[in-house]
Amino acid sequence: MNHAASGSRYTRLVISIAIVLAVAFVVALVLTLLGPAPPRTVVMATGPEGGAYHQLGERYRTLLEREGVELKILTTDGAVDNVQRLRDARSGVSVAFVQGGVTSEQESPELVSLGTVFYEPVWLFVRGGTPRFRPDLFKGRRVSIGPEGSGTRKLAVELMGAVGLSLDGVETLPLTGSAVAEAMPRGDVDFAVLVASWESKAVRDLLTADGVTALSFPRADAHVVLRPYLSKLVVPQGVADLARNRPPTDLVLVAPKASLVARRDLHPAIAYLLLDVASQLHSHPGIFQKAGEFPAAEPIDLPLSADARQFYQSGRPFLQRYLPFWVAVFAARLLVILIPVVGVVYPLARLAPAIYGWGMRRRIFTLYGELKFLETEIDARAGGKPMDDLRTGLDKLEQRANHMRVPVTFAHMLYTLRLHIRLVREHLERRIGASGEKPNGKE
Repeated sequence: MNHAASGSRYTRLVISIAIVLAVAFVVALVLTLLGPAPPRTVVMATGPEGGAYHQLGERYRTLLEREGVELKILTTDGAVDNVQRLRDARSGVSVAFVQGGVTSEQESPELVSLGTVFYEPVWLFVRGGTPRFRPDLFKGRRVSIGPEGSGTRKLAVELMGAVGLSLDGVETLPLTGSAVAEAMPRGDVDFAVLVASWESKAVRDLLTADGVTALSFPRADAHVVLRPYLSKLVVPQGVADLARNRPPTDLVLVAPKASLVARRDLHPAIAYLLLDVASQLHSHPGIFQKAGEFPAAEPIDLPLSADARQFYQSGRPFLQRYLPFWVAVFAARLLVILIPVVGVVYPLARLAPAIYGWGMRRRIFTLYGELKFLETEIDARAGGKPMDDLRTGLDKLEQRANHMRVPVTFAHMLYTLRLHIRLVREHLERRIGASGEKPNGKE
């Protein structure tokens, strides 16, 4: 077997294996830190079917489908129910609309906000004329304060309790906004509290319904001061119907803001995509907001996610601005992997020739070491001691040198080694001749 060629192949093999192992380690480390790829399906909790949250979820679904992401909409009882679904990891819900004031960071540490997206005024509607606000206002009336699990019910109970309005002995109806808009004109509901955006069809219908009066919120400034998640809004006179002057006076309302809330483990790429969709749907001007006011980096109840902060500072990631979503995701992950891989492969590639050269020189220097040993033995064997074994050793050494394969760069070293072997052989023959020893070692 050609030991020289085998050694060369072994050296190259060791270097190649070292590079492959280093690259594999870096790739595995990067993939571990990078985490899984974005999911192709996301579940959003909205609200009752036909409600404002649900209708908005449908618009999100349409825009996300264009990017190759399926949005599954889960109908719920409202904002309170949405928070419960989000907090339950087993529900599969990753994102939802949540009304301001429904939860807090202490109550929901696993949730983060992606920003506020629109105002949700608290609307007060009553059949007949404007009543006097007194503790027994609801006595004998059928009052709708929203279904269990809705943000409307939670906020209605809280605000009514704050001003001393009692619900004891009152028939409360768990109706959605659309149900109230149908029932109140018929006389089936006497008083209703709705928490809904201006775009809600139920609100528009009630503002223009005969026999239904919209009320201003008493002491709105005080409520806003006491509850920072509320804002004060004014509905201009006649804005719902100028011809009929509905409402007949300006309405002063208080309003929480709805936030787009997600679990902390929501994939960053999906978070950026949701925020981009939110910008498309909520940035238009409206009765209460200016163009570009929403979505807004406002941590009302929950902290703003790191991805949301980055989005509001610099927009979508560079690749997502110019490439289709999944192409951008693949390219970004590929770059994240390639950069450290190149950082490892490049220095290794620069170092590999040096390592290989060291291996070549080491092989040649090993033969030089054996040659030096033989030369020392020649000088040490004086007085006619046999030298046949030294001649045999030199023959084997020369044979190994003759069969050694090295790159052209190291050929001069190999030729020099052969020359030195020849010089040592000549030295050996002179010593043998001087001692009178015969080739076979006999006298």
